[in-house]
Amino acid sequence: MAIFSIRACLLQLLLVLFFFFAATSPAAAQSRPTSPARILDAALQDYAYRAFARPRTGIVYNATLPGNLTGIAVSAVRLRSGSLRRKGFAGYFQFGVPTGVVVQPYVERVVLVYHDLGNWSDYYYPLPGYTYLAPVLGLLVYDAANLSAVGLQELNIVASGGPISISFGGNVRAVPAGSAAPRCVVFDLDGMPQFRDLVATDMCSTYHQGHVSIVVNSSGIAPAPPPGTIPPPIPTAGGNKKGSSKAWKIAGSVVGAAIALGLLAALLLCLVRHKRDKKLQVMERNAEVGETLRMAQVGRTQAPVALGTRTQPVIENDYTA
Repeated sequence: MAIFSIRACLLQLLLVLFFFFAATSPAAAQSRPTSPARILDAALQDYAYRAFARPRTGIVYNATLPGNLTGIAVSAVRLRSGSLRRKGFAGYFQFGVPTGVVVQPYVERVVLVYHDLGNWSDYYYPLPGYTYLAPVLGLLVYDAANLSAVGLQELNIVASGGPISISFGGNVRAVPAGSAAPRCVVFDLDGMPQFRDLVATDMCSTYHQGHVSIVVNSSGIAPAPPPGTIPPPIPTAGGNKKGSSKAWKIAGSVVGAAIALGLLAALLLCLVRHKRDKKLQVMERNAEVGETLRMAQVGRTQAPVALGTRTQPVIENDYTA
């Protein structure tokens, strides 16, 4: 019974460890559901890279999309990271990339992929209570080391000087009567919207890559206040990577310590249960067998003899004296 109890405790510990590592493994992370917008980004990156038949730096290439993506426009341009930071890239369709753009982690060449989602804007970036006055436009940055690669992760860019401007021009529809003033909406890579004031009648700005459009609140509910427009500080070379690595190390240490304490507590509990079960087994065995008497020689035979009497005999005269 005690051996079975120990095995049961160890089995429970192994099951806990298995489910923990299965839930935190990269395979489990990849199996989590992905939003339609992120699936579209990956597909458009593939089509954008296919447009580089004979790639030349600084030349814009328009991608060819299948029929099920009719209404979406995608283009790509390859640039040197150093040139992008020194010169920027003005007039990339509606986007004006200023000088001072920092790419992290640093790569020699980058690809700027342009999106115009057109009539698919509401589907991939739904905003309940808001009406789009312009199509959702996107600017994403990838590594240009391998132009045949698919499923690439976006690089991180920060506009250290001025912000990236987005001029929608004549693609902005008129504000519906009775609606609030139009505003910019900027979506990060996770699809989280941030509302900001327009820089001009048809212009928005951002310091990071992502998707941008102009919307109007059609529900009568006041939108969240816009975040500050102060650009984030420029991290030093490798600083962001080191800070992120340090944060992950601290988080991993905390999680590892918590797991170790949990396993230690479970092991102590198993030992306590084992000692208790063993003690109960000894008590049950003694109860079944009874107390063992000492054997003594009585004549020619061996007979059990008690170790002593419980009550000492008393002469009756002692009570009557």
